[in-house]
Amino acid sequence: MPLFSSKESYLGVDIGTASIKVVELAPWGGKPKLLTYGYIDIVTDIIHSNSADSQRKITNSLKKVLATAKVESNLAVAALPTFAVFNSIISLPAMSNKDLASAVRWEAKKYVPLPLEEMILDWKVIKDGSGQSDDSADSSDRLGNSDEQSKKFLFFKMKSKKGKIKNKKNDEKKGKQDKDQAKQENIRVLVTAAPQALVGKYLAIFKGAGLKMLSLETEAFALARSLISNDRSTVMIVDIGSITTDICIIESGVPILNRSIDVGGLTITKAIAESLNVNFDRAEQFKRDFGVSVNQDSAQKGVNKTISTTISPIINEVKYVFDLYQNQRSQKVEKIILAGGSAFLPNLTEYFEQLFNKPTIIGNPWDKIIYPEDLKPVLDEVGSRLAVAIGLAMRDIK
Repeated sequence: MPLFSSKESYLGVDIGTASIKVVELAPWGGKPKLLTYGYIDIVTDIIHSNSADSQRKITNSLKKVLATAKVESNLAVAALPTFAVFNSIISLPAMSNKDLASAVRWEAKKYVPLPLEEMILDWKVIKDGSGQSDDSADSSDRLGNSDEQSKKFLFFKMKSKKGKIKNKKNDEKKGKQDKDQAKQENIRVLVTAAPQALVGKYLAIFKGAGLKMLSLETEAFALARSLISNDRSTVMIVDIGSITTDICIIESGVPILNRSIDVGGLTITKAIAESLNVNFDRAEQFKRDFGVSVNQDSAQKGVNKTISTTISPIINEVKYVFDLYQNQRSQKVEKIILAGGSAFLPNLTEYFEQLFNKPTIIGNPWDKIIYPEDLKPVLDEVGSRLAVAIGLAMRDIK
């Protein structure tokens, strides 16, 4: 049953590739408090499957989680998977906000892999040198959110009557802002695009589960909110899920570079099972017991070698993201935060520190949340897995 009672609360709903996670938070003395949470392991091929049976399966599973967790609210915030959303930084000459919308759409045609008619396009000006967004020039409406960066950045706003998604240009076009902007040599714009068909699936699933979707955003923004909060430094988040690993770089709370790779915790377990010819449960236990070896000699044997070999694509992708970012920006990534169900793989933080010479920690999404102290051991164990859902539920809490 719910841990607290509240009249105003919000649900963060994370439909992952191998599970559905739900967290309910409410405002309490200026901080979010935990009301309840729940999750269910289920393969949810929401991206590739268009069958009614698949959509019904996800809807029913979501309803089951909501009922089991005894949620009180029907106000939900959801996230689109990183690998299903196009995200890029484009550079444009300084111009008035009035002309910027047309210029962004024209430039986006060069980068977005699908016709813009099939996509929902959103964009945000990023202040040069800070990573912070310029709220005077964007394509999004506001929902009254208060978190200075990630809450203000709204990818998709829901129409209250028809339940459709709509992007709008900000109607505030002040002469002084345009004049100041024109003085800049160029501007950086964060462009995000998602397939309309995918967004439609989310709307149908949430409606079927009896939820009112307040907004959609990307997983990267939710992770930045729950794991970084007010930290304005440049951070890399490596979210190792069951099937995929998402890598994003956050500048001043804004995700500006996102990559995804089809390797995750399940990949490691399967590799161990095949290598040692053991069943899945035994392989999973081996993974949790042995982890990654930071000793190069011992890494050449048994489970350690299998794990090191299996996660090498993740390591290579992290290296690629570092190089890609460094070629674009003068700032340097100051630390790495690990998230996802496999973040607690033994010795993984030390392994990353050794390879990349960066401070590496496991993110704690409960850091800004009020919860019963006696639940701390349980919540610490599941926290990394619930990081996205926690960040989503935090979005509209003032």
